[in-house]
Amino acid sequence: MQLVEQRIIKKSHQAWEQIDVMSFAAKNLWNAANYCIRQSFLYGHGVPSDNQMDKLMQPTQQYKALPAKVAQQVLRLLDKSWKGYFAAIALYKSDNTGFTGRPKIPGYKPKDGRCVLIFSEQSTSKKVFQDSGQIKLSNIDYCFDTHIEQSQYCQSRIVPKIDHYVLEIVYEVNEHELASQNTQNIAAIDLGIDNLMAMTSNVPGFQPVLVNGRPVKSINQFFNKKRATLQRRSQVITSQRIQHLTTKRNLKVKNYLHRASSYVIQLLKHLGVTKLVIGENPDWKRGVNIGGKNNQSFVSIPHGQLIDMLTYKGKEVGIEVIVREESYTSQSSFLDGDFIPEYGSKPKNWQPSGRRIFRGLYRTKAGRLCNADVNASYNILVKEFPHAFQTGNREVLVDPIRVNLSGFKAKSLTPF
Repeated sequence: MQLVEQRIIKKSHQAWEQIDVMSFAAKNLWNAANYCIRQSFLYGHGVPSDNQMDKLMQPTQQYKALPAKVAQQVLRLLDKSWKGYFAAIALYKSDNTGFTGRPKIPGYKPKDGRCVLIFSEQSTSKKVFQDSGQIKLSNIDYCFDTHIEQSQYCQSRIVPKIDHYVLEIVYEVNEHELASQNTQNIAAIDLGIDNLMAMTSNVPGFQPVLVNGRPVKSINQFFNKKRATLQRRSQVITSQRIQHLTTKRNLKVKNYLHRASSYVIQLLKHLGVTKLVIGENPDWKRGVNIGGKNNQSFVSIPHGQLIDMLTYKGKEVGIEVIVREESYTSQSSFLDGDFIPEYGSKPKNWQPSGRRIFRGLYRTKAGRLCNADVNASYNILVKEFPHAFQTGNREVLVDPIRVNLSGFKAKSLTPF
């Protein structure tokens, strides 16, 4: 399994100027090569391979402005983009239900834009890595610190962001063997806003956990308010100050999601859980209509990024993460054992036994009150694993505990 170690490169960084010049040159190479491919494709001559494009572009000024190995990686990246386009077109013609429109051919990068730089092992100094344990990239007069071993190293990527670059050092680790034969201990997560994650499990004695999502909500609210003020004062959509504000917001949110996902995975490892089910609906943020304020809060939280973090961190410790369609889990009553239909196949006369009486509170058929997010989380679990709880063993809906991660460190876990 490949993981990434990141380094942020700001304008004050010693290597900024060289990286910026190379990234701009990579953009020029991308556009020049893409022009040739587009013309060949539009005039019916097919699409040249990356090897053919490499031979064609070698004499050009755009190719010579970069190290040969880096230029080759730019052309390979462009080739992958074209292959992805043809794969998407084939899928679109066979079944276009998963698309919002017809796929378009790879386009040009903006005139003042930048392009990703990829440095393979051949573009990284082996001698410097062996002597000092640092990353020395081709044509960049700077050595980057790293915590990984040379034997793990795969490649480095420099990715342009809003007002900075991110150095991604890709390395290989052994993937933990998944305990597929033991599926007794299962957990489930319902994603939300105020409660970022509502986690439940069929482990005996487990008390449901609500991971506080208000810090992320607060970060987004401050960002939206501050950005609106700056835009109103300057009468422009973006500026250097707005870009800096956006970067700070993104890093703060990402930091909190990392802490939250690390806490959850360490807790599940401590409990001996082997499978984690996460509820998600396709296109759940496109066209959402839950009110202006709720729309802004819900859409601004990168739940997809959180799912990715939980997935790869779970693999590291042998926990299989399953993303499950979660329709009707909030309406159904877990304690009453309601049947939970799949999306698009709800029976005509289907009715849940209980109902959510207001935000955060669910009332069952017998009049029992419970946390609505916890009820939904349990329903996600049994929707994927209907026999996770034995008959008559659903009386597990106890008061949840709320977890605040302000002082949590990734390697110091106090589960309860």
